[in-house]
Amino acid sequence: MGGCGVDLDTYIVKVFCWIDDCMKILYQDQKLRERGSEPTLSDSEVITIETVGEYLGLDQDKQIFKYFRSHFSHFFPALRKIHRTTFARQAANLWQAKEKVWQCITGLIRLNPYFSIVDSLPIPVCQFARAYRCQLYQGEAAYGKDMLLRQTFYGFRIHVKMAWPGIITRFALVPANVQELKVVYELAEDAPGLYLGDRNYWSPKVKAELRQKLVQLEAPFRKASHDPQPGRSQLISRFRYLIDTVFGQLASQFQIKKVWARDLWHLGSRLLRKILSHTVALFFNQSQDRPLLNVAGLVN
Repeated sequence: MGGCGVDLDTYIVKVFCWIDDCMKILYQDQKLRERGSEPTLSDSEVITIETVGEYLGLDQDKQIFKYFRSHFSHFFPALRKIHRTTFARQAANLWQAKEKVWQCITGLIRLNPYFSIVDSLPIPVCQFARAYRCQLYQGEAAYGKDMLLRQTFYGFRIHVKMAWPGIITRFALVPANVQELKVVYELAEDAPGLYLGDRNYWSPKVKAELRQKLVQLEAPFRKASHDPQPGRSQLISRFRYLIDTVFGQLASQFQIKKVWARDLWHLGSRLLRKILSHTVALFFNQSQDRPLLNVAGLVN
């Protein structure tokens, strides 16, 4: 089917079917809610609206609710019966379900579980000039270095493990001053295989410790000017380019660097739904025999 996209209606229906199937499998033997009545808008509908909304670049609950209520109430008639705050509250409370759905759909994508790339992306919570008087995330956010822009920022870093050929399978949100080598243990936990990192992951000590857990961490020498094996480092970089492509998609189309949340719990939930949305887009491409990472041209 090549590079042809589909219309938005078709995409919404397919995404709903996948998410609803996952929810039925995940909660067939247990209830999502221990008490209370069933919500007016089903949980599968809420997660679908969030997932497609993020793909469309709508990363605020108000934007998503307004857009789908105006244009797709024929698919989700219950949207006209609830208030925006009800939708937002239900969406936020579904973070555990969204995480399980993400893992469910990830398990359906053809990937190499033993070949991964690890890296991190800065998540500023405010402009640097305003950082000293920023009231958000006090005691949680920190100052860090954005190596791409070569400047200091205030906020967090999202560390990811990306399985070849481009599927994020794990992530961790930490203060901006936490080093990559401290987070790689969490990303590689109970997941043996080959991991490629950039120069920030160079550490013979960490490499030896991870080897005992059947994890092979490979990274270019810390300083390029003293690199004893430049050919090896170039080979690693040749494979690592793929994570730059994925980070570019998350930053541009999914606006992962925009922080609308006012606390860490909501921020983590928003990051999760962005990664879920990206993963669903990749699964759709696989199902249509399209290039896996051709995310932008998915919907006509």
